[in-house]
Amino acid sequence: MNELSWRERGRLWLRLGLRLGLSLLGIFLLARFGPTLWDWFSPFLLAGVFAWMLSPLVRMCQKRLKLPRWFASLAVLLLVLAVLGGLLWSLGSGLGREIVSLAANWETTLAALEGVADNVGTLLSRWLELLPASAQELVESMMTRFFAWLEGTIPQLLSWAMDWARGVAMALPSFAVAAIAFVMASYFLLTGLPRLKVMVADKLPEGPRTVLVIVKRAVSAGFGGYIRAEFLLSVGVFFILLFGFLLIRQPYALLLALALAVLDFIPIIGSGTAMVPWAVVDVITGDYRHALGIMAVGGLVALFRRLGEPKILGNQTGLSPLTSLVSVYVGMKIAKVWGMILGPVVCLVARNVLRSGMLDDTLADLRLAGRDIGAILKGGREDPGQSGES
Repeated sequence: MNELSWRERGRLWLRLGLRLGLSLLGIFLLARFGPTLWDWFSPFLLAGVFAWMLSPLVRMCQKRLKLPRWFASLAVLLLVLAVLGGLLWSLGSGLGREIVSLAANWETTLAALEGVADNVGTLLSRWLELLPASAQELVESMMTRFFAWLEGTIPQLLSWAMDWARGVAMALPSFAVAAIAFVMASYFLLTGLPRLKVMVADKLPEGPRTVLVIVKRAVSAGFGGYIRAEFLLSVGVFFILLFGFLLIRQPYALLLALALAVLDFIPIIGSGTAMVPWAVVDVITGDYRHALGIMAVGGLVALFRRLGEPKILGNQTGLSPLTSLVSVYVGMKIAKVWGMILGPVVCLVARNVLRSGMLDDTLADLRLAGRDIGAILKGGREDPGQSGES
């Protein structure tokens, strides 16, 4: 393997250095100004995504009903907003009633939880009698710390929820202004989307236009497809949980169904991580009927996941279980819950960008740099004027 000439080596490392510098600059600018820009332009960015999702429906109305673009956009937008508004109002009012009821009956709920904890502790103490004395002390210390942490954490969570609700109430005026801007921007983008596409195609040079198309396809296939499929699955899980909890007369059914559906949306974790221990605690405390109901609801959720996931999600992710686990863990370390949700999405987008060929030149330069370093380490020599293999 021959070394590169000094001129070729300089150009190679200059290209890699410029790409690295621009990437770091982009990451810095995104971290420094991204949150501020999101606060300023989030209604318009969300309106763009919303208009992009509704655009196929508008085109269908234009073709089949022979409607003008502006009228089809207005009709589709109003219909979708009416349906979403009705669903959100029903969900929000039900959640509000359950949260108020939970806050009003908090002492009773806490006493019930303490009773369950005492029953579990009594049963565990019987099992611990079979262990050596040192192991008993260790387990009892761990359980005492756990229950003390749980007793202090639950009121803190409730207080945090109340503070959050108070903050939401105070932010309602600015939210109303943002909602109006979102609706108007969605309508303008829906009506003007064809003109915007033509304008971008005419104004942008071929190189940036090609990069934009590649990035759009990668993000659409990775982010759009994955989030849309997981959202549909989580909605199905929510309604299964809600109807199941209502059938077994579970208190706070709507609140619990929503919380478990959100948990089910997080990759790797799923709603089973909460329902299985819940059923085990019911068995330990002797509430076999409730445990059977919880296991039946959890089984329906698992069955829906196994049957619906291949059809709805298809093979859009293509991520191995190990890759999904690593992306969830790293995302959790970087951005907590949102990182756990978006970690696999970032992996999907990165994979699709790599497959699109947009980074082929950079990868070729990295391979060339690796071969050049290998040739240098092996002590290969050549005349300065000769060129190495590329």
